Order: sequence, then C-alpha cells, then structure tokens
Amino acid sequence: MSSYTVGDLASMAGITVRTMHHYDKIGLLSPSSRTSSGYRLYDDDDVERLRTILTYRELGLSLSETARALDEDPEETLRTARDRVLRQIVRLEHIARNLTTSLTDTGMTGAPAMTSEDKLAVFGDFDPDEHTAEVTQRWAETDAYKESARRTPTYSASDWEHIRSENDDIYRRLAELKDAGAPASSPEAQLLVEEHRRHISRWYYDCTPEIHAGLGQMYTSDSRFTSSIDATNVGLAAYLSEAIAASLDDRS
Repeated sequence: MSSYTVGDLASMAGITVRTMHHYDKIGLLSPSSRTSSGYRLYDDDDVERLRTILTYRELGLSLSETARALDEDPEETLRTARDRVLRQIVRLEHIARNLTTSLTDTGMTGAPAMTSEDKLAVFGDFDPDEHTAEVTQRWAETDAYKESARRTPTYSASDWEHIRSENDDIYRRLAELKDAGAPASSPEAQLLVEEHRRHISRWYYDCTPEIHAGLGQMYTSDSRFTSSIDATNVGLAAYLSEAIAASLDDRS
C-alpha cells in the first residue's frame, strides 16, 4: 500500500497543507499512521476519503454535513445536497430567461439594465436602490465610491449573481471555521479574510487592508450589516470583524 506525506497529498488534491491540518484537527481526515518523528502519513484509503471529502465540498456540503455523510448513511445528506443544487439550477435558469428577455427588448449588445425581476431574483428582499442616497451622502467624495460607481453600472444580473455566489461561499466557509472552533486569528480564517478583501477589490474598488479594517468595524457597529451577515450564520459578523482586525494586526 502506498504512503503519502501531508505535503504530497495536499499537492495531489490541489489544497493547502493548512487545510489538511484543519481536517485532521476536526477529525474529518486523520492520517492512518505517523513516522517515528511524528510526521503524518496517509495511505490509499485516506486518499479515497479525501477525494470523497472534496467531492462533497464541491456539492456545497458543509464540513459537518460531510462528516455525517462519511461516517453515517450518506443517502439523506446527498439527497439534501442534490435538492439544493436543483433549486439553484432553477433559479439560474430563471435569471437567464430574464436576461434574454431584456436583451431582446432593448436590442443591446452590452450589459442590459437590471429589471425589477432581475433585482428580485439576484438580491431577494434587499433592494440596493433604497440605500443609494445614504451611500452617496456618506462616501461620494471617496476614491473607493467613485471607482465602485464606475464599475457596477456595467454589471448584468448574471454578474451580480456571480458576485453574490462568491460572497456567500466565503461566508459559508468562514461559518464552518467558526462552528468548528477555529480562532478568528487562525491561518485558515486569515486565508478567507484575504479572499474576502480580494473579492471586494475585484468587483468594487481597491480594498486596502485599512479600508477592509473599517468595513470590519462597520459589520458589528451597524445593525443592518450585522443582521445581513448573521443571516448566514448567527455570530458570523462578529467573527468576520474579529478576523479582519487580526489580519490588520498581523500586517502592523
């Protein structure tokens, strides 16, 4: 039977050694043996278990759901994941139909303006237009606002869906770390904080660590931000805020 170090297996799977260590820490994937020096060693069965873990992750299962699917009867967990994927497909098809209709009606070759239906499909009960006046009053003179105002009008409903999906995925993985007891200053949480900052920079404006720290404070000081983030997982806003603050401290 083959034997792999943690670095070997992480490289094969395209994940980080830190992720492997986290899986070991929470009991999701522990090495089958160790060397005399205490280094982790994984065998072929461990490789197959990791392959299954990553497959479940791709399906959108949380770490706790993955653990249940691995160690108990996986049928119910997989059925839930399948239903979630099917609902997402239906939702995306609805958005695609709205976009097709908009393009046909306007004859535009670029990104069409979002219809009310588009906004409902992408943002749900949250209407970004309701906050335009407040945002303009508070930040209109900042470079970040001007850059965001230049970029965002070009985004279509599918762009916004992609943005929301990226953000939701970051929140989901942060919530998993929080629920697993990982400190906000842990390497895993810090990687996600950096991913969150880059997400903002990619879609809105150059989010420097200092700007990011200001956002982190607002996530807990403004109840609207807190309730929005905590809709994913209760306490997530405070956890994210603490993780962002820890990231800035590390840079100091």
